[in-house]
Amino acid sequence: MTLERIGFAYNPTKEAALDLRERAEGWCEVRGIGHWAAPAGEREAFARELPKTGALVVLGGDGTFLRAASCAVDMDVPLLGVNLGKIGFLSKVETDGMEAVLAQLVAGEFKLEDRMALHAEIHPGGQAEASETFFALNDVVVARGSQARVCRLDVAIGPSHLATFTADGLVVASPTGSTGYSFSAGGPILDPSSRNLVVTPIAGYLTAIRSVVVSPRHVVKCRVVDAYDVLMSVDGREDRRLAIGDVVLVKELGRPVKFIEPKGAVPFWDLLRQKSELLPS
Repeated sequence: MTLERIGFAYNPTKEAALDLRERAEGWCEVRGIGHWAAPAGEREAFARELPKTGALVVLGGDGTFLRAASCAVDMDVPLLGVNLGKIGFLSKVETDGMEAVLAQLVAGEFKLEDRMALHAEIHPGGQAEASETFFALNDVVVARGSQARVCRLDVAIGPSHLATFTADGLVVASPTGSTGYSFSAGGPILDPSSRNLVVTPIAGYLTAIRSVVVSPRHVVKCRVVDAYDVLMSVDGREDRRLAIGDVVLVKELGRPVKFIEPKGAVPFWDLLRQKSELLPS
């Protein structure tokens, strides 16, 4: 498989990302490779260009990658991240290796890895019809807002009641998102190519359940029982205010997001060790 046209999504607020975009476009120009570039999250440009694109290369940190993925998911275009952030678990390439990886893409020297994503719905007052639906690559979080008051959340896994948590909130993460907020809240890290949901309460009060790993066959249901101020956040980029009685449903999206695995890429568990060494002790 070779690529004839490459898209570049970038963070327009970072000078380093703008410089990297110029480098990438210059590399393509010299070699006669079709290309385009747009800020991550600019949906009109993505809708116009992605159908004619073989790969989307994201220039930025994990936040930029998540915004780009939300635009690309419906187009089935594979993604590759070039890391400009601090940790960059979603990126396979550092900036000094970008040109070499672009050459691999053009030559077809890469594999595709399927990543499970999430579908979320808000059901106001628990009604049957959803008011909004969302895509998440990393996680869906139901948590208290600016007020330092805990929430009471009734959580079910499929037909089974799991617990009523008194906590700061709840994280439902994909395997890809298991290295993020879920891990910070005490959840396990899953192999990113696996297919499971991780359900983790945030600072749960007097609960024996710290985190559970759920089959993708099940739907996770979270009902707001009591809260002064509570929000649902999707991949840390979309927030919706919830009310008592509202229900959030989270399940497997049903189609994977394709990640590009360049030839010679660092395996995930080695990458995890390397990235962990960058974190402050």
